[in-house]
Amino acid sequence: MSNEVVLRGRIVTGSMDIADGVIAADAGRVTYSGPASEYRGKAGPATDNILLPGLVDLHCHGANGSDFSDGSADGARSAARYLHSRGTTTLLASLVTGSPANLVRNLSVLRTLTAEGLIAGSHLEGPFLAAGQCGAHDPSLLLEPDPALVTELLEAAGPSLASMTLAAELPGASGLVELLAPRGIIPSLGHTAAHTAAAAGFLEHAAAALSAPSNPTGRFRPTVTHLFNAMPALHHRSPGPVSASLSAARAGNAVVELIADGVHLAPETVKLVFDLVGAENIALVTDSMAATGLQDGAYQLGSLAVTVDHGVARVDSTGAIAGGTATLLDVVRTTVAAGVPLQDAVLSATAVPAAVLGLSSQAGDLRAGLPADVVVVGPGLTLAGVLRRGEWVAALAPTA
Repeated sequence: MSNEVVLRGRIVTGSMDIADGVIAADAGRVTYSGPASEYRGKAGPATDNILLPGLVDLHCHGANGSDFSDGSADGARSAARYLHSRGTTTLLASLVTGSPANLVRNLSVLRTLTAEGLIAGSHLEGPFLAAGQCGAHDPSLLLEPDPALVTELLEAAGPSLASMTLAAELPGASGLVELLAPRGIIPSLGHTAAHTAAAAGFLEHAAAALSAPSNPTGRFRPTVTHLFNAMPALHHRSPGPVSASLSAARAGNAVVELIADGVHLAPETVKLVFDLVGAENIALVTDSMAATGLQDGAYQLGSLAVTVDHGVARVDSTGAIAGGTATLLDVVRTTVAAGVPLQDAVLSATAVPAAVLGLSSQAGDLRAGLPADVVVVGPGLTLAGVLRRGEWVAALAPTA
């Protein structure tokens, strides 16, 4: 029996912008994507809807009351399904710094969710971070790079571990790049105070190591974990990791994450980075935490108590920003409001992160043959519906 879905509206992807288009899907895959005038079937009346590819988030810690670092498989499923219902059809589940035992436990849980198809894999943000740039990570749990511990984490995660954030200046960071990248695990520069040369060398080394013949994943570009955040500000006499990251991205040798939620970065900064390095070298991310989708109040991020006030999450003990509370569709909307063209914002929230993960044949676009992940929005980018793998995703209500 056919389960065909036909949608009509403006199609916006990183590769096309069609004013009156049709997306047709059957058996979970796109069967037609193009102008309504060329569609052979029954398209229905024209609408003012906009049809976007399913969004792809490389960096999110939870949502809907659940934290991927709390060790609960049911909680992690709830967070992933909530994010699906808000348009993020592909995501990495990010873990904050924890004890080795908790990291092993949490990676095992996320390995199960990856096998279930709810997430695309896991991202370790720590524990090998600079203490002075720890942000919302518990400084008492930070460690020096430890190959033996990484080997243990790899055994727990199996093939599901996709990315790991490292501070370039820590002794042994280079050795971890050699351990991770040839397996297709993306080294991500972040939570770092590295000088310009060290940061540039890290990204260059990571790109070279990802090109090893033993890497079967199609992941070939390192990333920069939330550019500007948890690193020294760009200074004219000490440009630091920001300068190195922008240069690498401009050359196409790295992808920089931007938390363009209106809290982590000024809109002018977001627009400047798009102008400098191009949308094809940017991945919009959320850094979302458990409060995403919920009201202000008290929450947890890993081992740290967090309070959310007017949508801004901060660590109780230090006042540091503790992740985001926006969805990726919210981030796309904020990016467009900053002056970035819609097609560029969509590219950086879909095709670019999909390519970073080696998933260009599975996500990030609406070409015929791809899985039918479609986000239907109104003219103001308000959510109207989400199709994931050809099935409508229920609009999940927040848990509290």
